[in-house]
Amino acid sequence: MNKKEVAHIRKQFKLDHDLLNIYDILNVYITKETNEVYHWERHPFELVDREKQELYMGNFKKLLTGELDQKLFELKFQEQAEEPAQVMLHQALVTGDPDEWSDLMLLLVDRMLTDAKYERDMVVTFVKGQYYLPTQARNEATEESEKNEVFAHPFILCSVNSTEKQKKTMLFDYVEREFKYNVIVDPIIKLSTPEQGFLYPSVTDNYSDVNRVLYCTGKSNFPDPHFVEQVLNGDRSVTALEERAIFEDIVKEITGEQMDASTLAHVYEEINRVIEVSEESHEEEPPKLDYKDVERVLTASGVEDLTEEKVERAFETIVDNKNYELKANSVMPKYTSKSIKIDTKVATISVSPQDLKYVRQVNYQGKRCIMIEVDEDAVIEGFTLTTETL
Repeated sequence: MNKKEVAHIRKQFKLDHDLLNIYDILNVYITKETNEVYHWERHPFELVDREKQELYMGNFKKLLTGELDQKLFELKFQEQAEEPAQVMLHQALVTGDPDEWSDLMLLLVDRMLTDAKYERDMVVTFVKGQYYLPTQARNEATEESEKNEVFAHPFILCSVNSTEKQKKTMLFDYVEREFKYNVIVDPIIKLSTPEQGFLYPSVTDNYSDVNRVLYCTGKSNFPDPHFVEQVLNGDRSVTALEERAIFEDIVKEITGEQMDASTLAHVYEEINRVIEVSEESHEEEPPKLDYKDVERVLTASGVEDLTEEKVERAFETIVDNKNYELKANSVMPKYTSKSIKIDTKVATISVSPQDLKYVRQVNYQGKRCIMIEVDEDAVIEGFTLTTETL
């Protein structure tokens, strides 16, 4: 599943969209004290109040928002799982019996409660529906959407949301003309910030892929291992943060711990060039780097005494697999933060990857210093710094 397919599905989650139908909705309330289902209810979605429908649509759209391998993870199902979730989800997908569908979803909730303890009351929401993918793209010249033929994609979406108690407040009663203490015991369901969930089935080349599920987490780079492995029976997915750490370890294994800023800047420039070529070619799959690609990137960046065999051994040492492929998007700094951070005892300096070539570590009067080349006067708190000649 690529970001284009995710974006297309996400855009459909709004009321009265002609390419989306939601048939049923199931809400399950879980109390933290007992770690049990306190209440559940199922309704046809069209009978839900329109104001509630809008809240749910916003929640589902938020759930599907984020970068792949950071907040959205396409998972393969474990082949040897006992009572596999894939079988349960597929049966729920194809059944025409709403009672059977809700029973299967409640079995999934039971899995969520096994060996897990929630800090707050939780609400698990399931919807079953169908969206459509046009076979022809939008015609930009005529500004018309060509929908002569569309593929229907049945789906199940799950969102897990926490609750919070309402704040204690004072109010003024206009009728009684007195100040009152406002006591509201009903918890608020935080639909604007889903904790996690999933979309089943995933999509591959605009076709439903029943062998994969799209897992969604509200916290970047921190998928819930229990939900992924025990609830969905999905294979563990490498996050963008972990992928970047692997790349750093491989490069350190090849070049050592030290690297000058100019060489490091060229490394990121070369990787960014790979990403740009992939985007210009409109490739569906995200670009990846194997050991041959890493050898080419490092060579082009000026790393000396480098051989393909040396890079291959580094892959085997770090990931125990010389054929491992790194996702180019994940190893770029912009996927873990807005910029590269240079940490020192005095200050933390943030520099964009493309500007790293202007940074140097120099020795001045026996002391290590960070030197940054600038084209204009530096300004601190409105004061322009004087230029000193060293």
